[in-house]
Amino acid sequence: MEFAGEFDTTSKNLLAAYQNELNAQASYKAFASKADEEGFGGLGSLFRATARAEQIHSNNQARALRQSGGEARADVVPMPVGATLDNLKAALKGETYEIEVMYPKFAEQASAHIHAQATRTFTQAMEAEKTHAELFANAIAQIESRQAASWVSTARDFHVCPMCAFTSEQKVDSNCPVCGYPAERFEVVA
Repeated sequence: MEFAGEFDTTSKNLLAAYQNELNAQASYKAFASKADEEGFGGLGSLFRATARAEQIHSNNQARALRQSGGEARADVVPMPVGATLDNLKAALKGETYEIEVMYPKFAEQASAHIHAQATRTFTQAMEAEKTHAELFANAIAQIESRQAASWVSTARDFHVCPMCAFTSEQKVDSNCPVCGYPAERFEVVA
């Protein structure tokens, strides 16, 4: 796809982020099935919640891309499915890349091009990805310390902000800490 004008870099970044989030969503859905199969119902719930969060990110990026005159198209190429611990480590690696490299760069470039919607989309996605990384890191620690009888083995609810995809294992009492959306309107994903 060709882009022209001042939003060229931002549009390319929106498309790259859109592709990345679609791939993550597909991967996390497959990882959820594997976790359930291996008896890690809590991790299945976590992967389903983060898959929903990645869908929210891709929807936000597609909307910003369309408003920039682009078209949201991508080929979905999920990660290979391994054992649940390996899937968690792959997911954490992907989230860490988004937090430390991809989204900071994309947000900086969008801000420089004065593309407020893309800047907001990238910044909010980055903040939400931090919650995903924390949840994945906690799950890895639980499994590696042989505490599989903890929350990782029993299906549970996760709370996802439908605006920015902030994700919590606890019900949020006030507004979303990332975007301010009312907590009582969060989606519950099990």
